[in-house]
Amino acid sequence: MPPSVLETCLYAEDLDAAEAFYRDVVGLELILSEPGRHRFFRASGGMVFLFDPRATPIPPPEGALPVPPHGAHGHGHVCFSAEGPGVEGWAARLEQCGVEIESRVAWPNGALSIYCRDPAGNSVEFAEPRLWGL
Repeated sequence: MPPSVLETCLYAEDLDAAEAFYRDVVGLELILSEPGRHRFFRASGGMVFLFDPRATPIPPPEGALPVPPHGAHGHGHVCFSAEGPGVEGWAARLEQCGVEIESRVAWPNGALSIYCRDPAGNSVEFAEPRLWGL
């Protein structure tokens, strides 16, 4: 069996706005915060990391954990499983929170998904797991 995704990273210069979106709209649990650098959230079965793209290319200082510098430019993408409330449940939650739904897709295999943007412009999708045969 192939490994599952343990972490996914997105980048946002305004970490406070991104934190509010993933905590209050998506409902993820914030477990670690370092101002000006990152926010880490627990998602069912994995983690979602938000990094400030201006901070992550900087090598760690002497004596810190030797995590290699990294980063990305442009908008990223994350897809959350729409289990539980389903795609329409997530659509209602997003609309209730004032988040515009950018796109609704009915995939050839019958799965449904919706897309919106987080405050940093990252593409956020909520999809039925059957999209990938799960």
